[in-house]
Amino acid sequence: MKLQNRTIILGVALLMIIGVAAYFVTSKKPQPKPENTSPVANSLPSSQTVPSLDMIKYTNTDYGFEFTLPPSWAGYSIVNDKWEGDAQGTDGEVKAAEGPKILIRHPDWTAQNPRQDIPIMIFTIQQWNDMQQDKFHIGAAPINPSELGRNAKYVFALPARYNFAFPTGYEEVEKILEGGPLRVF
Repeated sequence: MKLQNRTIILGVALLMIIGVAAYFVTSKKPQPKPENTSPVANSLPSSQTVPSLDMIKYTNTDYGFEFTLPPSWAGYSIVNDKWEGDAQGTDGEVKAAEGPKILIRHPDWTAQNPRQDIPIMIFTIQQWNDMQQDKFHIGAAPINPSELGRNAKYVFALPARYNFAFPTGYEEVEKILEGGPLRVF
């Protein structure tokens, strides 16, 4: 009887060891993939989620930020634009501030079939603070642009109602923005 008990105890112990080992093997977290450093459209990835080798990164060294895009945006273009802020003057609305706005444009965008751009407004810290204090406003929307990020010199923001017309691709842009694609340096 003693030999039978030892065999059962040994069998149970062996099963427990196998179970614990299987748990640790299957629960091991995957290591993040290294960033792809090959030059594609201005540079490559980084995001709040684990970056994928096929992600694309737009890097802007003038203002100190980078923006991660999915592979479907390979071949994107950059359109340099500007924003203007108005204030109430004695003779009506007057331009009180202005600054750069960068549009990241999908490669399938055409004049006949425009797609949703990713607009990034760039404010100095002082401009941002002045706008927050209602010293000027931007556009007809009753709300201010929303902050995407900031570094020591600039605040990067998304215009209010940027997708008001719901152009083709606006859902994809919303999904991209949900991932926190802007990084500052």
